[in-house]
Amino acid sequence: MAENLSIINSNKRPAVRSSILVGEKGERMAAEFLEKSGYRIVLANFKVPVGRNSNGAEVTGEIDLIALDGDTLCFVEVKTRVANDFAEPSAAVTLRKQRQITRTAKVYRRIFELTEMQYRYDVVSIVLGHFGEPSIELLKAFWNDQKFVKRTWNHEIW
Repeated sequence: MAENLSIINSNKRPAVRSSILVGEKGERMAAEFLEKSGYRIVLANFKVPVGRNSNGAEVTGEIDLIALDGDTLCFVEVKTRVANDFAEPSAAVTLRKQRQITRTAKVYRRIFELTEMQYRYDVVSIVLGHFGEPSIELLKAFWNDQKFVKRTWNHEIW
């Protein structure tokens, strides 16, 4: 039984590495696609501490690509899949991921004093497919900050 477990554990590593390679390939393809679409790539894989989680551990935020579309600063999340048998890659841009990117973008804008500049959050969805050309879709303004604004209660207590 122990031998079987060691075989199973040793097989997990290549799958993880494979998904990393797919992600890296997707980010390169997304950057090329955006440049062909008129974007100017500013930065790739921006990482910065954005705060602490509920357990007190430091949380690091990451943005796949930061680009300019005209005068608009775009924070781009890239999602790549080999196939979309179950769901589109953009379905993986969950509310939690959006919040993390929003926090990271806020830090980026503060660091580089871009708080007055127009910005938006885009998603590039890539399906590599098993044969032929990959499918690449740009989803502009996939979400905005409004869903993460803390609301205050301004009414009297009843």
